[in-house]
Amino acid sequence: MKQSNKIQNHKIAALYCRFFRDDEQSSESNSIGNQKKLLKKIATEYGYKKTEFFVDDSISGTTFKCPEFQRIEQAIEAGLVGAVFVKDLSGLGRDYLKCGHYTEHFFPDHDVRFVAVNDNVDSNEDEFMPFRNIMNE
Repeated sequence: MKQSNKIQNHKIAALYCRFFRDDEQSSESNSIGNQKKLLKKIATEYGYKKTEFFVDDSISGTTFKCPEFQRIEQAIEAGLVGAVFVKDLSGLGRDYLKCGHYTEHFFPDHDVRFVAVNDNVDSNEDEFMPFRNIMNE
């Protein structure tokens, strides 16, 4: 299904935060609090009025078996989510094939916009996302 550029005001923007302290790239700027502030600000700037935080703290980016990410999947399948925002692509995950599944199939099939803020990725506009996923792995 082709994603629409129109914001679906009856749906939420899922703001997904993930922080794994043993991650090589972990720093204070990646903290859950900072991610929440950034994602809320950007989602609001994009025009989303309904937002909800989903936080998987201390869970490695190498797995998608995270309680809050699974909750996002369920909400998407129920038709409740119009967009997913993450700080960067590595916040979604570090498994190239799984990330590709979500960004190239699952989100578009459910008409869900995907935005990775610091990587300047917006599924409504970005054709280079698959290459970025490879670099994150």
